[in-house]
Amino acid sequence: MAFLSGLSAFPITPSDRDGHVDTAAVKRLVTRLCTAGVDSIGLLGSTGTYMYLSREERRRALSVAIEETGGSIPVVVGVGALRTDEAVRLAQDAKASGAAAGLLAAVSYAPLTEDEVFEHFSTVARESGLPIVIYDNPGTTHFRFTPNLVERLAHVPGIVAIKNPTEKSEEIASHLAEQRSTTPKGFSVGYSGDWNAAEAMLCGADTWYSVLAGILPDVCLLIVRAAQNGDVEEARRLDAKLSPIWDLFKQFSSLRTVYTMASLLGICQAEPPRPILPLPPSAKEKVAHCLTLLEQDLG
Repeated sequence: MAFLSGLSAFPITPSDRDGHVDTAAVKRLVTRLCTAGVDSIGLLGSTGTYMYLSREERRRALSVAIEETGGSIPVVVGVGALRTDEAVRLAQDAKASGAAAGLLAAVSYAPLTEDEVFEHFSTVARESGLPIVIYDNPGTTHFRFTPNLVERLAHVPGIVAIKNPTEKSEEIASHLAEQRSTTPKGFSVGYSGDWNAAEAMLCGADTWYSVLAGILPDVCLLIVRAAQNGDVEEARRLDAKLSPIWDLFKQFSSLRTVYTMASLLGICQAEPPRPILPLPPSAKEKVAHCLTLLEQDLG
């Protein structure tokens, strides 16, 4: 699908300790993304802590995001849940609110088989009528989509894209080529894992699903546009300037790091949902230092 290309920015979903979403903060975050002109917004992804929010709070967050975009930027929203019937209802909510697509992960308590995941995804796509993006996130779900399963799902009506993880940058080109060869024309192939995403876009991926873009969209957009224009040198130059942030993501996790960035940038004062703890003061100092260096480098 055409809207599943370029830069998809994934903001945090600030909430209080009781799980009530700070809609004013969500609005400020979405406004930044609209002003920057990202290609889509990935609301309620893992960075958006969707699994920590109730159905009602997810609806509140999505409602304010859709209202703030005014329909100008597509919103892809996380609809993952432990139960299939619940995921269907979340996807129906998303469609009713005006979301462009749903992002669905294979979240579970009991480990799932490939056939179970196939039925789960097929049912959500069929019963909700919402276009579905496969969310392959083995780091959190402990389920890895095999090439065979991706091929099966890509041919299910209503399943339109995949958000792949990245591990080794040197393997992206072959992975992308293999996935393109087994999925239908028009099926969008994108990648997350911010520190490898520039390479993925240079290899010809459709979409960068970005954590950093949810808080610092402008520099991420520059990388994507350079890659789309075939300017390899510029894309890699900008990506290299972000290497200190990529190191923070690897050391502290991207989630904890961007929460700290949101506070340091004065966007909102929020902490991740418990039991996830905010970064300690020493780590916050490292994040602040990186932001200062980045501002100096990019002007």
